[in-house]
Amino acid sequence: MELNELQRDALVEAFNIGVGQAAASLASMVNEEVKLSVLTLQLIPRHEAMQQFSFRHSDKICAVAQRFSGAFDAQGFLIFPEEKGLEIVRRMVGDSLSLKELTELEQEAMSEIGNILLNACVGTLANLFRRPLNSTLPTYHLGSPDEVLGGQIQGNDEAVLLLHIDLTLEQHEIQGYVAFLLSVDSITNLVAEVDSYIAQAMGGR
Repeated sequence: MELNELQRDALVEAFNIGVGQAAASLASMVNEEVKLSVLTLQLIPRHEAMQQFSFRHSDKICAVAQRFSGAFDAQGFLIFPEEKGLEIVRRMVGDSLSLKELTELEQEAMSEIGNILLNACVGTLANLFRRPLNSTLPTYHLGSPDEVLGGQIQGNDEAVLLLHIDLTLEQHEIQGYVAFLLSVDSITNLVAEVDSYIAQAMGGR
């Protein structure tokens, strides 16, 4: 199933509202301006998504995973190259910590960031669709894309709603991904909700 231009535009607009809210929350954590935006949005087969998670300059990724139900059922992920995850944590806690101390804090800090960002994205959809939203606690994972995501992203009947995001801290740009793993039924339900939202928006003009 593919998204048409209207559906994609509606989702990008919604997710940009969500990441904008997340940026404000993150800014208060790091005491500096944070800019977040969605660069691209794709609905692609899981094997294509896995290929995109192999960042050119990093063998390992750090990922925060969270399961959502209600507005739509999905497994959500926030994904960065390992060194970028450490860089974000350093921005949060300052430059005085050693690499070992940073690594120990990474799980807690990245889980909090993932919780804020993923919930902001899905929460915006829940508000638009006027649907309830439930989520599990975030879990942190570090390793190769196959190690981290291989056990989560499996089954040929699943697709990935993939958001390429841009995070800027003090003019320093960090790019990563927000990904939602969806079953065929979840995709159908999501598209139906988006179409209903579009129809209401068009009818109100």
